[in-house]
Amino acid sequence: MKRIHAFEFEDLDWFPKNLRNYATDFLQFGANTFDAYKPIVPLLETAIRNSGKNMIVDIASGGGGGLVKLSEHLLKTFPDLKITLSDYYPNLDAFKRTKNQRPQVFDFVETPVDAMNVPASLTGLRTQFLSFHHFKPEQAKAILQNAVDSKQPIAIFEAQQRNIKSLIPMLFSPLTVLLMTPFIRPFKWDRLLFTYLIPIMPVFVLWDGVVSVLRTYTMNEMNAMIAELKNSYSFEWNVGLAKGKPGDVLYLTGKPRT
Repeated sequence: MKRIHAFEFEDLDWFPKNLRNYATDFLQFGANTFDAYKPIVPLLETAIRNSGKNMIVDIASGGGGGLVKLSEHLLKTFPDLKITLSDYYPNLDAFKRTKNQRPQVFDFVETPVDAMNVPASLTGLRTQFLSFHHFKPEQAKAILQNAVDSKQPIAIFEAQQRNIKSLIPMLFSPLTVLLMTPFIRPFKWDRLLFTYLIPIMPVFVLWDGVVSVLRTYTMNEMNAMIAELKNSYSFEWNVGLAKGKPGDVLYLTGKPRT
């Protein structure tokens, strides 16, 4: 399946902030409820251990993704773990709710953070969950290059692949939105309004979900990006597929060679 970089509503500057936030709330709720990233816990533990610093700097966080549930797993191994959330369009309400759930673990950056130019003050294992596909090839490569130039380890995870197997569930995502919305907290009347009376959210999630699959990089494409990086040899890279329930997770990890 050829990669198609069609637009996602979530990436558009003019798209209403509240609708963008409702989408990231939906993704966060789903990822945490179904423990979507459980298959990559061992990978993430190894990446944290190799970084030499029990600090995760999550870039392009959206609403925080599945990090609440992931932190529950990781704290068993790293009781002093710290996670900083950041995004170019920070969902501050979601960030605050996440921090309130585990204030000893989570913090966040209130101002926009460019994944291609992460501030030097943010050090630790850089992570991206379900966001790498948002970037065009040159931008995606710039994210990796910035990690290499900054000598900061990076771990990227995608909960879908560019294939029919991942595409089919996206076609049923409007039904998932209708079923899950009443359980998303905090409760908001306009979330219900734009889901049931004016069904923007089901259409929005359907479109962005399908496009996400079409945008997702394959393992071969990720390896090709790595090969084109300056000083790529200074990092140890791994690209693969973590198999498990509820689904397989595509990953790319890189760490400075010692």
